Amino acid sequence: MNIIIVGVGQVGRTLATQLGAEGHNITIIDTSADKVKSITNSVDAMGVIGNGASHITQQEANIKSADLLIAVTDSDELNLLCCVVAKKEGSCHTIARVRDHAYNDEVEYLREELGLAMAINPERAAAEEIARVLRFPSAISIEPFAKGKMELVKFKLPEDSPIIGMSLRDVMVHYKSDVTFCTAERGDDAYITKGDFVFKAKDILTIVSTPKRTAAFFKKIHYKTETVKKAMIVGTGEITRYLCDLCHDSGIALKVIESDRAMCEQFCGDFPHVTVVHGDTSEQATLLSEGIASTDAFLAIDEQDEENIILSLYAKERCGGKIITKIKRLDFDDVIQHLELDTVIYPKNITANSIIRYARSMKNTRGSNMETLYSVIRGKVEASEFVIKDGSPVIGKPLSEMRLKSNILIAAVLRGRSVITPRGYDSLEAQDRVVIISETMALSDVADILE
Repeated sequence: MNIIIVGVGQVGRTLATQLGAEGHNITIIDTSADKVKSITNSVDAMGVIGNGASHITQQEANIKSADLLIAVTDSDELNLLCCVVAKKEGSCHTIARVRDHAYNDEVEYLREELGLAMAINPERAAAEEIARVLRFPSAISIEPFAKGKMELVKFKLPEDSPIIGMSLRDVMVHYKSDVTFCTAERGDDAYITKGDFVFKAKDILTIVSTPKRTAAFFKKIHYKTETVKKAMIVGTGEITRYLCDLCHDSGIALKVIESDRAMCEQFCGDFPHVTVVHGDTSEQATLLSEGIASTDAFLAIDEQDEENIILSLYAKERCGGKIITKIKRLDFDDVIQHLELDTVIYPKNITANSIIRYARSMKNTRGSNMETLYSVIRGKVEASEFVIKDGSPVIGKPLSEMRLKSNILIAAVLRGRSVITPRGYDSLEAQDRVVIISETMALSDVADILE
């Protein structure tokens, strides 16, 4: 496909890199000549210097032959205008990043009125991910599939786990649990787990199943699953605002600490049910006096990555609860992983994944529709959900007889209201929702799993 990306920030660069690697023709638009030069030197993409909302600039980027325009500049209004101009100049699909909390109740209206294929809000998406983790704080991350009927749960195996030293095959036989183990991370190594995989302490694992079956399995292996009743948040940014809305009905008492007095006063007016404290979070005395040692969860989600990391490392020493850290920059991910932070949230990565999923879904013409896409192990393993259409080549044959590509795992199937943990004798049917775990290989159709 021919794809135009307006805005060369972290999201634009990530999209250009990943979509270019999947074989799309990429054109970048940005007002900064240095940014355009930098990305075209590192990615196979055309570059246009100019205002992405200008029809002259879009014509220079060959908008009339574009299949998709993605506007991810720092301005919501500019992103929306880019999409309006693109719809006038060409016949392509359009995606806009819309971040301001003021547009929260109007996103669907804007999408319909402006003919957008998607309006993505990274801060709200990040808040939703955090809210899922607060529901089950022992997890590192929880990703929903099949409209919430299945979940992919990532967690760290504690040193006293009874399954340490056991193989995956033995665990499934011994505990008789209806979950699918998908991946394991051990240091810098990543695996799609197979029957002979032997568990070790501190392995980071992912499983797929229903929330009920996952909870039952964790109970069997004595994995703690306490719920969060109170949480401390540093910062009054957009993610915090969305969290205050999401947590209001879940019974979680929130305490927000903000160093700017004017922001505190405004936040108090907007969220009267939230405890707001004016204080300097860079001072340990503030955090201690406000109860960091007794909180069930500590969320470092302010604007500065460095501050969030330092606060999270301090919280690990003082707080026995869940630690969640927001990171804006994507380029130091490998370093951050070695810090062993707990749960790390990358709003820009969430945005990129959502847009890439849509781009792939535009190619689905053979036998399925892509519904969901998540990066399980960044740059190495991803999870995708497909709805199988009539006539798909994967229908009807037992899984044990399918000739699958290497490092492919069929993790779960939703058929009607029933969730199936697939075994070799199972087969796929039309209208099934199937979750596929794969090494990153740009699956755009369920048939891509076949050799």
